Amino acid sequence: MVAVMTASKSEAAYQLVSERIVNGAYSPGYRLVLGTIADELGCSVVPVREAIRRLEAEGLVHFTRNVGATVAHVDSTLYLHTMQTLMIIEPAATALAADAMDAKWLAKARALNESMRQCLEDFDPVSFTRMNTEFHQLLYGQCPNPHILDLVQRGWRRLAAMRASSFTHIPNRARASVEEHEKLLDLIADHATPAQIEAAARVHRARTLNAYLKAAGMAPSAI
Repeated sequence: MVAVMTASKSEAAYQLVSERIVNGAYSPGYRLVLGTIADELGCSVVPVREAIRRLEAEGLVHFTRNVGATVAHVDSTLYLHTMQTLMIIEPAATALAADAMDAKWLAKARALNESMRQCLEDFDPVSFTRMNTEFHQLLYGQCPNPHILDLVQRGWRRLAAMRASSFTHIPNRARASVEEHEKLLDLIADHATPAQIEAAARVHRARTLNAYLKAAGMAPSAI
């Protein structure tokens, strides 16, 4: 019973801290005081420490001896590694989820992509990035493999925390991204093979990554 309660508190601490990192309440370099978080949750520091270790493993928190845990700064190399990982697992998740995407689900995805297209007229990179995240969640969210789905969600959380995938950095990529979304939805609607869907999703992810790397003055991804 005690172990279950500890796990529950650890999950609560994880959700609290990760959400605040993602929404910017805890900015890069912000010092995470375990005792303060524990007091807020009404628990000991043990489950909070477990949550911080989990966030450190995901690259969202950095631990320095004699300083403690702080929110990690944006790191172009971490962005590269995260996107390369997503290039492998997210297309697989999307392909596996395709069978579950009925007409209603596709209509919702098309409507969201159309909103992104309209956003291009008076471009708002923050709104566009938010809708882009929602769009991809619709596509991979029904993946029946919970392990793959968990890895994809971790990758997107890491990107959100870094705020490095924002189209603020790569505004010229936005229009092409909308067109690629449309082609991907057409493949799903036409019941293309999983291999075809996965390949299209991988090309889409690779183009976004390489656009970011070019803007950052870095070489294209090797994969």
